[in-house]
Amino acid sequence: MTLCWNGEIERLWHLVSEAQRGWGVRIALVGGIDRLQRHYRKEAAKLGVELRIFNRSEVDLPAKLGSTEAVVLFTGQVSHRARSQVMGVALSRSIPVFQSHNCGICALRNCLNCVRVGKSGDSSAAA
Repeated sequence: MTLCWNGEIERLWHLVSEAQRGWGVRIALVGGIDRLQRHYRKEAAKLGVELRIFNRSEVDLPAKLGSTEAVVLFTGQVSHRARSQVMGVALSRSIPVFQSHNCGICALRNCLNCVRVGKSGDSSAAA
């Protein structure tokens, strides 16, 4: 199940128009599996997204999320502390957060499609 939180729907539509023009949209992926990094990047590149992956404990993670337009959070593969930090930064900076308990390629694809269309689809919105 994928949860999409849309803080600013207009901002997401702006991201969609940038992606359609071929400009790189920067999205941070927090969590995930090390051996799937190459596949995560390949899937993001298909959609015109520049993906920054943080799947290990990072020093000063909130500062590293500063230049991203959205965050994909794989909750099954990240600590509670890291999730709390990411959510705090995202709420304070109005960065949309897309959460998935699964960490596969299809889960990433679903979250990236949420960013592209700017809505939660059949998923519920999380605040």
